[in-house]
Amino acid sequence: MPSLNQSQIDVLLTDIWGARLDRATATLPQSTAAAIFTISGGRVIVNLLIGQVTTVIQTQANNTKLKVVPTVGSTVDLCAVLDITALEVGAKLVLNGTAATALVKANAGAIIATTTAVICDPGTIQLDCAASNTGSIKWSILWHPLDDGALIVTA
Repeated sequence: MPSLNQSQIDVLLTDIWGARLDRATATLPQSTAAAIFTISGGRVIVNLLIGQVTTVIQTQANNTKLKVVPTVGSTVDLCAVLDITALEVGAKLVLNGTAATALVKANAGAIIATTTAVICDPGTIQLDCAASNTGSIKWSILWHPLDDGALIVTA
């Protein structure tokens, strides 16, 4: 089998996992929810949504979840809450594809990526924090448009 160059590998990964969009690191919402991505133009398929801690999370309980707030319709939790207290720099958070299950967390090093796609309507994907903690997370999303003209941008 012939070897692939980096450009061919990038195309293959995009075909499988979708386009990658990175959101710059930002501090946590303080006892509220804040948009991290905005979806417009139609439905999208989210193949992977991953956060990586860039500034250690304060050591105090902070039940955190991700949710979709659609332009039309009702808010949908993408996962149950997870206490993110004291996560170290490099720690990762991912959806596991089951709305009733908490985000999956792992310390720096590695994390198992979900294999379940999530279909989201136009609106925002939000990070919802129950407490006011210090700390920062950068987010990346891998996605495909489901409808012609669908787009995701950072919020």
